[in-house]
Amino acid sequence: MDVYEPAEDSFLLQKYVEEHAFGRVLDIGTGSGIQALTAADCKNVREVVAVDINKRAIKELSAKRNRKVRAIESDLFSQVNDKFNLIIFNPPYLPQDLGINDPALYGGEKGWEVSEKFFSEVSDYLISNGKILFLFSSLTDKDKIEEMISGRLLDFQELATEKLPLFETLYVYLIEKSQLLIDLERKNVFGINYLTHGKRGNIFIGQQDKSTLVKTHFAKSEIVKVAIKVKRAESKAINRMSNEVNWLKLLNKKNIGPKLLFYGEDYFVYEYVEGSFILDWVKGKSRKKVVFVLINVLNQCFIMDKMGVSKEEMHHPFKHVLVDKFSVPILIDFERCSRTEKPKNVTQFIEFISRGDLGFDIEILRSLAKKYKKDFLEESFNKIVSYLQS
Repeated sequence: MDVYEPAEDSFLLQKYVEEHAFGRVLDIGTGSGIQALTAADCKNVREVVAVDINKRAIKELSAKRNRKVRAIESDLFSQVNDKFNLIIFNPPYLPQDLGINDPALYGGEKGWEVSEKFFSEVSDYLISNGKILFLFSSLTDKDKIEEMISGRLLDFQELATEKLPLFETLYVYLIEKSQLLIDLERKNVFGINYLTHGKRGNIFIGQQDKSTLVKTHFAKSEIVKVAIKVKRAESKAINRMSNEVNWLKLLNKKNIGPKLLFYGEDYFVYEYVEGSFILDWVKGKSRKKVVFVLINVLNQCFIMDKMGVSKEEMHHPFKHVLVDKFSVPILIDFERCSRTEKPKNVTQFIEFISRGDLGFDIEILRSLAKKYKKDFLEESFNKIVSYLQS
């Protein structure tokens, strides 16, 4: 396999390596070693680890015997240990051409697959205040690159652009960990990736190592999947995150809602719920199982009614109720939750049930709900449950 020789992209990136290299430096996909050797010449650099999947590239760089540079054969981070102050990556970024195999040029079918793998792992090898120098081409899909960077809770700024012939532009980005990412990593949360978003919040998933010391002094590692809800920058809503945190604290005591783990300014972390949204879950399920889940949700609604809590949106809870593998429904999304003298959780959910094609008599259900709405008594609630079970 030939070694990738320096070209326009290499020389553009080199300028910024000279400016930003310090401490321990990792050069991913080192190729000719131009970035590794440039970093080694910087007075504030004490060590450079240069990796490449190409054995020949590693052999040729090792032969140059630079005392600061250690060359290792590695597929991205596969043979890398420790953390670094600066990580450099000039990835293969061209979309794959049919019948041509050159890992130094092609970054996957669409050109960004190798970069995506890089960003899925890079945080584990970067110190809290470390930096990443990343170069890519407009041929790769700029929006996709920025999406995958932000999706890992990394911040970026564009350092340089350079237009090339044939309508191609090169970009150099300086990338750092966001303060939120730093905070999460201090809580042993790792492997963070964007999942979805609502009107007011972005949802990320990750894993938390909840290691604890037991009496034998051996560390017991417990890895749990977590969800991170972060306020969207464009949201005009005020105090929604803190409102949801406060309600989760209270409702968790009643076994309602996902388990809150910890929180900070404009974000909170809770145990991830593996499950399906309620309308997706009911498909193909027996009537007995469906009724069991509906009554479980109603019991949670009744508890909230007795607490004088209005969750809101229980009349169309399509994305507010998840059902796990044990057929246990978990209510989610409490950002609009509030105190009220006239809670509507039970009656709203009865309206949702009434609109479904579940074989219940709509008039009977609504009549029972109307009676319950007048007195909020357990006796009236139990009549609703009894009818559903009949």
